[in-house]
Amino acid sequence: MCDYSLQGLPNRLAAEGEDLVAHRFRTNTIGFASPQELQAIAEAQATQKRSGFWAAIKDLFIAETGPSATAVCIPPGARLSLQDIPERLQREFDVGLNEEVTFTQLTAQPYAYRDAVRFDNGREVLLQKFEPGQRAVVLSLALAEEVTDPETAYAAVF
Repeated sequence: MCDYSLQGLPNRLAAEGEDLVAHRFRTNTIGFASPQELQAIAEAQATQKRSGFWAAIKDLFIAETGPSATAVCIPPGARLSLQDIPERLQREFDVGLNEEVTFTQLTAQPYAYRDAVRFDNGREVLLQKFEPGQRAVVLSLALAEEVTDPETAYAAVF
């Protein structure tokens, strides 16, 4: 659903047909968020920005305290359409510019990144390898794969 490092952030379940974007959260984890929410947060922060040399210096040392984006969680087996896949990932995983993928979790181990996608060619990539800004559309939240491995079954339940 959501990597362990996103559990402390506001989160919600994805909706079918929803547009999502890969985002680096304040936990330094890459996960999915709503592009509309990210735009609203950016606009709010832009209006609150102070100007001037000393304000810029002060901002370098102050931790970000503004609103946090909501992590959008996706259940294992959901189908997504990845759009505008970067050339680096296209070459590494032998995929095209746009691909339909199955959302999966690679492990049930605690404190390990597990959220990933499986391409139709069987190759899997952790969301942590995505570049922020990677776009996706939720096609279906139904369990599209039969879970037979016990570790994967555990991940699918939690």
